[in-house]
Amino acid sequence: MRILATQKAFFIFLALCISTLNTSAQDANITVKQDSKFEQLLNEKRKTNVSNTVNDRYKIQIFSGDSEKAKNTLNQFRQEFSDLDGTIIFFTPNYKVWVGNFKTRIKAERNLIEIRKSYSNVHLIRPNK
Repeated sequence: MRILATQKAFFIFLALCISTLNTSAQDANITVKQDSKFEQLLNEKRKTNVSNTVNDRYKIQIFSGDSEKAKNTLNQFRQEFSDLDGTIIFFTPNYKVWVGNFKTRIKAERNLIEIRKSYSNVHLIRPNK
């Protein structure tokens, strides 16, 4: 009886070995078709990430409130001050519009004076890392 179990196991093993000889993995070449604008958008995103880093630079907050008003404020700011970059940051429960990316407090304060002429509720901030 033990010999039969050994022979049976041997034949099962042999059958599995033979069946695996005829199997093969999928052979296929994958071709990715990518729109040319994708690389352009990716480069723009990289530039934005570099300029929008929250670091030890000074920024000016010109708005804090709901999403639609933040978008409108940022669009209005971009038309008025095209030389300064701005972004919308979300801190629960408000959307905040931060503009500028100033290395020194002096540069930030100079721009703050100009921006305060158009926007009444502005603050000089220095975001934490």
